[in-house]
Parts: sequence; C-alpha cells; structure tokens
Amino acid sequence: MSVSMDGAALDAVADEPARAAGTARLRRELGPLLEKYALVLALIAVVVVFSVLRPQVYATTGNLQNILGSQAVLLILALGLIVPLTAGEFDLSAVSSMSLAAMLVAVLNVQHGWPLLSSIVVALLAALAVGAGNAFLVVRLQIDSFIATLGSGTFVLGVVQWISDSTSVTGVDRALVQATVGTRVLGVSLQFYYALALVVIIAVVFAYTPIGRRLLFVGRGPQVARLSGLHVDRIRGGALITSACTAGLAGIVYAGMLSGADPSSGQSFMLPAFAAAFLGATAIVPGRFNAFGTLVAVYFLVAGVVGLQMLGVASFVQQLFYGGALVVAVALSGWVRRRTTGRPVR
Repeated sequence: MSVSMDGAALDAVADEPARAAGTARLRRELGPLLEKYALVLALIAVVVVFSVLRPQVYATTGNLQNILGSQAVLLILALGLIVPLTAGEFDLSAVSSMSLAAMLVAVLNVQHGWPLLSSIVVALLAALAVGAGNAFLVVRLQIDSFIATLGSGTFVLGVVQWISDSTSVTGVDRALVQATVGTRVLGVSLQFYYALALVVIIAVVFAYTPIGRRLLFVGRGPQVARLSGLHVDRIRGGALITSACTAGLAGIVYAGMLSGADPSSGQSFMLPAFAAAFLGATAIVPGRFNAFGTLVAVYFLVAGVVGLQMLGVASFVQQLFYGGALVVAVALSGWVRRRTTGRPVR
C-alpha cells in the first residue's frame, strides 16, 4: 500500500528539524536572560499586585520615595556582607558593628560634646577594630568565620549596651540628619544616593579589578587559590575588615536617620541583610554575590513587606517573610551556583 504526500506536506516535514533547532536556540538564548532578570520581573510583579490591591496608598510617588530612601541602611549593610561571602566567609558581627558605630556617634556627640566629625572618625575606627579582630580570629586562630563572628558580634553588642547604659541616645548634630534624611533630591533622601554610589563602586570592583577576581577565586577554592600564588589569608582577612567598615558606614547613616541611636534596634537588620545578599546571588550575575543583584533583592523584600503591611496583616508576618526569604534565597543561590559552575557568566 502506497502513501502519497503533496508538496506542502513534504515541505512541512522538511522544515520540522529547522523549527526544532530554532526552538532549542531560543531556549538557549532566553534561558540565561530569564535567569539573570527573574528577580527583577518578580519585583515588578510584586509592585503591580500591591498597586492593584492598594492603589490609593501603595501606587503613589510618596510611597516609592519612602521605600527608596528608608532602606539605604539595609542596602549598605547587605553590600558589605557580600564581600566576605564572595570570599567564602560569613560576618555575623556586621549588625553589631553597625550598632556600635551608630551608638559611638550618638554618645560622643550628644553626651560628651565631641564634634560630629571626630565622633564619626572614632566610630569608623571602632568598626575597623572589630573587622581586624574578626580577621585575627578567622585567619590566625583558624576559627570558623560563622562561629568567630557570632561570638565577636555578641561581644560588641554587649559593648554597645555598656556605653549606652542600655538606653536610647537622641539629639545628634543636625548636620548629620541633614546629610542623610533631611535633604532630598527628586523627593528621595540623600542616604539612598550614598547607598547607590556604593552599589556602583562594589560592582566595578567585583567585575573589573584584580581584587574582585581574587575574592571570587578564593571563595570558589581557597586551596587552589593558594597553590596559584594568591595570599589567601590576606584576602580573607581583608574581606572581613571591609565588611566591618561598611557596616560602620551603615551605622553612621543609621544614626543620622534616627537622629541618635538605639542599642537594640540594629539587630532587626540581620535577617533581611543576609536574605538580600543570598537572594541577590540569583540575579543579574547568577551564581555570584553581586552588587546590583543585592540592590534588586533589597527592594524586592521591602516592596513585599510594605505591601503586606498596607494590607493590614499581623506584624509577625514580616519576620515570617524575611525568614522564609532567607531559606529560599540560600537554596536558590546554591542551585544557581551549581548550574553556573564551569559556565562563563555573561
């Protein structure tokens, strides 16, 4: 029995391999693109959903300006964390370093009458000392960074409680307030632009300088990096010091935002900062901790929390959201890193 086929059918059969190849090529091209910008799309989706649900309060210029400006401290803190994370180390003391810097500025300036600039210098030096202590514990004493920074962070928090007498200090020099939240550009407080500048600086360092490449090399394989001639211990220690100093900067901005300091409020930044750092590793440069991914992650988390608050959900939902986001972010960043290992990131 013979089967005859007309010309159109023959052409369709002949074109089938070409269509399959085109589909596969499209998947190869779109896959990495979606991987890079999935979190950006998720942020847009969150904004759209809450704008529809609460159009009178969420989808307003004032709310956007408030969200951008109010999260500068969190963004600066998270940006500092990605430096040691890239080198394969944790810094659980960063939040305590931030609290110490904020409290020193407040105590020295308000209670002891020091000039604002001198108070800021001492605060930054104190943060530097915390970072140097962490580097000594991790590099010289070979204590795991998770344990070492957890211990040092608890110690520093005790120092904060001591120098503040466990009470809030208010009334910091108005110049600091004006330099952070008192002055606005395009309706957004200056602290946002400080954080944005830090995003650009860290992105450039990570992408275009030997320091960034060495951090990544050490984080991917310290033994291989050491055999390649890199000063691994110096890089690990420098990453921890950088994180502490960045946390000190966050503390100074925080003191300006509060017009003072609170000995315990800074601890609430730990979960969202780490969640943003790990979630950011799934975006923009998938598989790597990166500055622009961290920027997107911070505002994805905050946009979600603000939207839930405007819906009137209970306050504990914020902790559930941040805690769940941290677990999901760690799992996703690990999965993306395994997918991208050995594959060039474009």
